Amino acid sequence: MHTDEFDYNLPEELIAQTPLENRSSSRLLVLHKTTGEVEHKKFTDIINYLNPGDALVINDTKVIPARLIGEKEDTKAVIELLLLNNIKDNLWECLSKPQKRLHVGSIVSFGGNLLKAEVKEILNDGITHVELIYEGILMEILEQLGTMPLPPYIHEKLDNQDRYQTVYALNYGSAAAPTAGLHFTEELLESIKEKGIYVVHVTLHVGLGTFRPVQVDNILDHKMHKESYILGSVDADTLNRVRKNGGKIFAVGTTSTRVLESNRSKYKEYTPEVSDTEIFIYPGYEFKGIDNLITNFHLPKSTLIMLVSALAGKENIMVAYKEAIKEKYRFFSFGDAMLIID
Repeated sequence: MHTDEFDYNLPEELIAQTPLENRSSSRLLVLHKTTGEVEHKKFTDIINYLNPGDALVINDTKVIPARLIGEKEDTKAVIELLLLNNIKDNLWECLSKPQKRLHVGSIVSFGGNLLKAEVKEILNDGITHVELIYEGILMEILEQLGTMPLPPYIHEKLDNQDRYQTVYALNYGSAAAPTAGLHFTEELLESIKEKGIYVVHVTLHVGLGTFRPVQVDNILDHKMHKESYILGSVDADTLNRVRKNGGKIFAVGTTSTRVLESNRSKYKEYTPEVSDTEIFIYPGYEFKGIDNLITNFHLPKSTLIMLVSALAGKENIMVAYKEAIKEKYRFFSFGDAMLIID
């Protein structure tokens, strides 16, 4: 299966540069995966597709202000680090730029001497392991020195950093937002609960596995990057009860999907665990953990468009994307939403 099969042409003006003033005022394209039928709705209409006894699964990860600009202590060269994953203690996996300026033992300073990073290991593709050196509470320092790691296709400044967080973000750890969740407001979530729908939390800290581009011709040669996730006992019990009673599992975003599919690929039922996943979902995959998916419109040739193609069928996805372009939907992180449903 070739990467080019998941390509499409997108007019640049359809790439959303800023979030809408009201989170839930985005548009919603509904794709019926069995028939290929497409409906055009408002995002708040999502509640009409959820029935009492269903489960809505949200990823409550919180984005770290993970983009840091500093200088190498010996040469004063400008260095950018994007924190990806806390390996252990103060050892972090990050993307470094330009990596060629660094060597093991290099020290990069941020905000004077408020934060330092000592290079411990240099790996391929810009990945570097650093030890962070600081006094106090790291997240408070990052809030002061770091910025939100917006995707490279967003060129506008984000005035309100909270708009790159979901309203239910709880657990710091992501280098990018689980953007399907950006459409939800507290009021909409409350209405969903009042209808008798279970809102289930999972945590997957978004890293390279989610947003790294596919750089090989044959998708089977693509290697996913490891990301950590949590499924708690109460939430696992709720999901098992929903399944037992005939309810549907609606995943909010590809990250929630990857948690549930990783979990159900290992166990006969949803099982509490703290683990890592490198799951790569593409057409031919048999879904075990979710029924329906709320997601955004994804980049051409990305692992994410491969995942939604596995759920809805590649032809259905390509037709739906063509329709979305024709109707001038807004694409990518701050764009409009899609519901893939039976």
